[in-house]
Amino acid sequence: MTLLLAPMEGLLDFVLRDVLTRVGGVDRCVSEFIRITGTLLPDKVFLRYIPELKHGSRTLAGVPVRAQLLGSDPVSMAENAARLAALGPEGIDLNFGCPAKVVNRHGGGAALLQEPERIAAVVGAVRRAVPAHLPVSAKMRLGFNDTALMRECAQAMQAGGAAELVVHARTKADGYRPPAYWEQIPNIRAAVAIPVVANGEIWTVADAQRCRAVSGCDHLMLGRGMVADPGLARAIRASDEGRPGTDVVAWADLVPHLAMFWQLVCDDLEPRQRAGRLKQWLNLLRRRYGEAEDAYQHVRTMTDQRAISLWVDDLQQRHGA
Repeated sequence: MTLLLAPMEGLLDFVLRDVLTRVGGVDRCVSEFIRITGTLLPDKVFLRYIPELKHGSRTLAGVPVRAQLLGSDPVSMAENAARLAALGPEGIDLNFGCPAKVVNRHGGGAALLQEPERIAAVVGAVRRAVPAHLPVSAKMRLGFNDTALMRECAQAMQAGGAAELVVHARTKADGYRPPAYWEQIPNIRAAVAIPVVANGEIWTVADAQRCRAVSGCDHLMLGRGMVADPGLARAIRASDEGRPGTDVVAWADLVPHLAMFWQLVCDDLEPRQRAGRLKQWLNLLRRRYGEAEDAYQHVRTMTDQRAISLWVDDLQQRHGA
């Protein structure tokens, strides 16, 4: 059983990857997508998205990070993948799932789910461009407007050389609205011989168990569920080992990680982004922690970095961190 941490643009970046992998339970991360157009990106762009490349493509907690590319031109994707490969990523993942209109309008992300032949060309070009030992994987949705081509798309990814496939069990048209249609994943699993990872609407241990039962997948990718409950991966593992409820991350345990997150945000992100990032995480944490509701309401209108830092220090003192 493998638990992956999902890429989520504007949310699950290298800062939150660092903190969540310190909490534990995750086997591998995938970076936010790096958009490839017609130019060969310089190393500094790859390093901006994945600073872990400076540390053996691992977070400071030692969890591997796979780099994700998004694009539709096989030649440009191959050239950029080759340059990225020289920086030593754990692997390269290809995004065929992003539902953003600006991405789809230019033929990237989920838009390619309408063109299995193009998918095979992109995956094949990247596979040929990088060293044989470097894994190439792919992430897809169930389709663009419907699921008519999901098997063909999955087969195209396998034919191109993808060694693993993550399936976000919604179409582009579904966006992020619940539910996730886990019951569609067995159709994809039956169409390919490579490992398939289930993704979408896994918020709790019970969700993980039901997703496995319905999808037939042993391996899961956790996204917003892990952001809302940083102990989710640990709790899933405890349940798998016959220790349900024993590896719970209490709010007091999470406070030092919140403080670390704020410190990293202040060190690594632009000043205009900092307060918003803390509020964004606290907003999702409200789903799991009652204490996060109080914290969110307290900082919701704050913008001054120094004032927020004083509040974080006080929070740590109150919880003995």
